[in-house]
Amino acid sequence: MEFLLEYGLFLAKSITVVAAFVVIVSAIAVASQRTKKEGSEGHIEVETLNHRYEDWEDLLKFEILDEDSFKKERKLKKKQIKAESKKNADQHRKRIYVLDFDGDVSASEVEFLRHEISAILTVARPEDEILLRLESPGGMVHSYGLASSQLQRIRAHGIPLTIAIDRVAASGGYMMACIGNRIMAAPFAVIGSIGVVAQLPNFNRLLKKHDVDIELHTAGAHKRTLTMVGENTEEGRKKFIEELEDTHILFKEFVSENRPQLDIDSIATGEVWYGSRAMDVKLVDEIRTSDDYLLSQRADCDLFSVSYRQKRSLPERLGFAAESAINRTLTGLLAKLSQNRF
Repeated sequence: MEFLLEYGLFLAKSITVVAAFVVIVSAIAVASQRTKKEGSEGHIEVETLNHRYEDWEDLLKFEILDEDSFKKERKLKKKQIKAESKKNADQHRKRIYVLDFDGDVSASEVEFLRHEISAILTVARPEDEILLRLESPGGMVHSYGLASSQLQRIRAHGIPLTIAIDRVAASGGYMMACIGNRIMAAPFAVIGSIGVVAQLPNFNRLLKKHDVDIELHTAGAHKRTLTMVGENTEEGRKKFIEELEDTHILFKEFVSENRPQLDIDSIATGEVWYGSRAMDVKLVDEIRTSDDYLLSQRADCDLFSVSYRQKRSLPERLGFAAESAINRTLTGLLAKLSQNRF
């Protein structure tokens, strides 16, 4: 028994070391190919979601119905489709274009989002709709500012924009969400966090203790406010906080402009609300999942999933998978440390 325990511990350590090695090698491979990736061409992929739902429906009916009943269902469905085709021959059915945005700290998917939106705007009509399934805990101000600007292009073209939040849209994520004409959220989706945070360690005392001198020269009184290695001053701290507050003011103004029904001073405290509570304070308009909404629209609308794809090499795929795993792990740890608050 003791031998098995020792062997199990040895095996676990070995797996950990191998996994760490794979992550490091993959990360290096991704870093070395980022320039090449950014310059490479991708392509737009379109999937008709109506067909997907129809395939699922047929599969389930095939399994749960007897052969005669299934054949009757198929014949009846063909007649219905034919009748609807004739009825709608001279009518334009509403189209719903479905986009997905899974945001990380740097909102890196904005590079794909901009292409997807450009493609849709070439064909979208005012009676159509764009549904963005959004997931993001927030991140860097300038990155999410660009992502929000991409969504504003949709509004500027007069195309209705619906935002669906199934899990989380906080901070920069809500900055994007507030642009929607309508915001839907699942009952326990995390919404809000309209605030700004910045932190950095300072190693100045540690370096002094080991007789390491740091020289920092700037041209401009506020070129550098706080540093990680130099000695920070009260003047620098004051300026840093001033800039942080100004960013928060800009954030509040942006949200207020896009959702004037909000009492911005009461909700722009950095707090988060779960879906049902978020509706009470008007952060969202409806409690509903994106799946339920799309399923309810398939009879009357043509549903198209639009995505921009870029061909990646094996090292890149491994590297991005490792990055995604690390991001999710860190997000989970931060959520636990902050009692599920961002």
